[in-house]
Amino acid sequence: MRFASIVAAVAIVAVAPVFAQAQDVTPLVTAEWLKAHSADDNVVVIDIRDDIEGTDLGDLPYVAHAVVAPYASYGWRTEVEGVPGQIPPDAQIAELVANLGVNADDHVVIVPWGTDSSEFGGATRVYWTFKYLGHDAVSILDGGWRQYDAQGGERVAEAVTPEKGDFVANVRPELRATTADVEAALASGVKLIDGRPEEQFLGQSKSPVVRVEGTIPGALNIPNGKFYSAEYASFAQPETIAALTEAVGLAQDEENIVFCNTGHWASVVWFALHEVQGNSNTAMYDGSMAEWAADPARPIQ
Repeated sequence: MRFASIVAAVAIVAVAPVFAQAQDVTPLVTAEWLKAHSADDNVVVIDIRDDIEGTDLGDLPYVAHAVVAPYASYGWRTEVEGVPGQIPPDAQIAELVANLGVNADDHVVIVPWGTDSSEFGGATRVYWTFKYLGHDAVSILDGGWRQYDAQGGERVAEAVTPEKGDFVANVRPELRATTADVEAALASGVKLIDGRPEEQFLGQSKSPVVRVEGTIPGALNIPNGKFYSAEYASFAQPETIAALTEAVGLAQDEENIVFCNTGHWASVVWFALHEVQGNSNTAMYDGSMAEWAADPARPIQ
């Protein structure tokens, strides 16, 4: 990674060859891969963990060679027209990415804590953001910090201070479903996948940001928690994802739109279907139930 300055207390020294091309990029990378490649010239490691300072990690709380951009506070999401948790305007989010030192030819690796599916959803949401902005060379560290630290990943005292990169957005609107797209899906029979916990899907509880309980009529439920193992700190394998989609009657290449409350949990489902399973016909409804239910005229089941 190219950077202006880094003040680091190094626990171990990792030496790695230069990483190659975008075709080598996979949705998930292992801790061993990151240990070998974090110092490569065209690898940018983005640590999105929240509240690092509030932990008991001691004097070496950071991932070596990583820039820090906490999921909750860096600006990855914002309120848009009264709907919370949305992707910022294209130029604004592209500027935030460039400020992290990301260049057009860089391989971005996102590092969450890896505690559970909901927390890992920060990584899938940021990953979706990069894909939406047209940057294909992006991966998530499977298991996040939990796997990295357990496998002896290099820890340092300070994060990298990056030079601004040349990142420019090339937006892919097909990855982001709008309310109009969801209305069209209802009319045409395109499947809608609700990634919220079952009790929210059934209307037994709701998020504080959603006006009423319930879901979009006809939606199918695959709770996001089924795609990530909190016990083993690892994302679901393709065969597990296939079993989950088959169980609700969704074919592997079938068109679908995933949603939740604000596009956070839905990003976990989108990542599983679109990236790991390879269903390119999966889009994510960023506004999700917060936007859908805001208008009393829209149907709720």
